[in-house]
Amino acid sequence: MEPSSIVDRQDVRARVHGMWAAVAPGWDEHAGSVDARTAGLAERLLDLASIAPGDRVLELACGPGGLGIAAARRVDGIEVVLSDVAAPMVAIAASRAAGLADVRARVLDLEEIDEPDRSFDVLLCREGLMFAADPERAARELHRIARPGARVALSVWGPRERNPWLGVVFDAMSAQLGEPVPPPGVPGPFSLADAGRLASLLGAAGFEDVAVEEQPVPLRAASFDEWWTRTSTIAGPLAKRLAAMPAAATAALEATLREAVAPYASADGVELPGLALVASARRGEI
Repeated sequence: MEPSSIVDRQDVRARVHGMWAAVAPGWDEHAGSVDARTAGLAERLLDLASIAPGDRVLELACGPGGLGIAAARRVDGIEVVLSDVAAPMVAIAASRAAGLADVRARVLDLEEIDEPDRSFDVLLCREGLMFAADPERAARELHRIARPGARVALSVWGPRERNPWLGVVFDAMSAQLGEPVPPPGVPGPFSLADAGRLASLLGAAGFEDVAVEEQPVPLRAASFDEWWTRTSTIAGPLAKRLAAMPAAATAALEATLREAVAPYASADGVELPGLALVASARRGEI
């Protein structure tokens, strides 16, 4: 790899890490809503992970830690480590896990995991791998820290057109700003939206029995305002840009979004479709 490419990738990583640290307060505020929205996804991930008593479980890019906490509540006698690259997220996850036995939280980088080789039986990652500046490196790190026979269960967002809950926001912001959102070179929510690429990523890292399936993850809200408040607060690639927009531009953006979201509204509120790709794999016995 050229030195300039290494520098560019390190710069992207630094920007992404800072982005998630900046939106941590919003994730703290809306952690319950996130857990509710992804409850079915979490259940499927934990089913695929086949967690058993005695397992060491690591959740990467955990945000508020909802998936790892669900694992600890589901299976007795396991050790769970909640981890995220953003220290404020780790603090939130630790607070939410208070009182759960054998659950701890620490700062870990998905692309450079500060854990020994072959140290975990289960690796979980919900909506995190797609933000890695170097997803191939991240996949190799997952394989490195997996024990022989370890299981991996992770999810990323599927194609943009099948995720209007966020796609309509990116479209509206791109039109408002006159430039693509997220900007070129920055890994966004849909960077691993191709099931074939996701499977190849894990296979190339050395995992076996790789499978990818689709999981509906709709986003429901009582109103447009509730949806927009939540989305604009926790969407890492958007929050900083939204905060920097002039009031008139923000008002114009909201008007555009109200029109875009209108087809998904009913007397019961708003329901926008969402689709995740769920990948499972295991490390071989050697």
